[in-house]
Amino acid sequence: MDWLFLFVAGLCEIGWPLGLKISQISANRLPGIALAVAAMAASGLFIWLAQKTIPMGTAYAVWTGIGAAGTFVVGVLVFRDSADVMRVLSVVLIVAGVVGLKLAHR
Repeated sequence: MDWLFLFVAGLCEIGWPLGLKISQISANRLPGIALAVAAMAASGLFIWLAQKTIPMGTAYAVWTGIGAAGTFVVGVLVFRDSADVMRVLSVVLIVAGVVGLKLAHR
């Protein structure tokens, strides 16, 4: 269950940079800021729950890795951010590190 909490925390981690971006491009900034704050709170709650059994360093690295890779994907798909080979390869390495940490956890 703690790995599920950690995965959800990582997904919530995508929400706050998304909210901040929405607040920059919207005439009404409040919904974007509200999304960012809600995502931060939810992300913090779920990583707190996950750290009951998952080591802090592993939890933090996985949490930020999911957030970084997910934010990259959202940026490319929604905001047409660049997806050149070097950027994609770099995100693949982040994902590989997250998978490695999960496999190494006992």
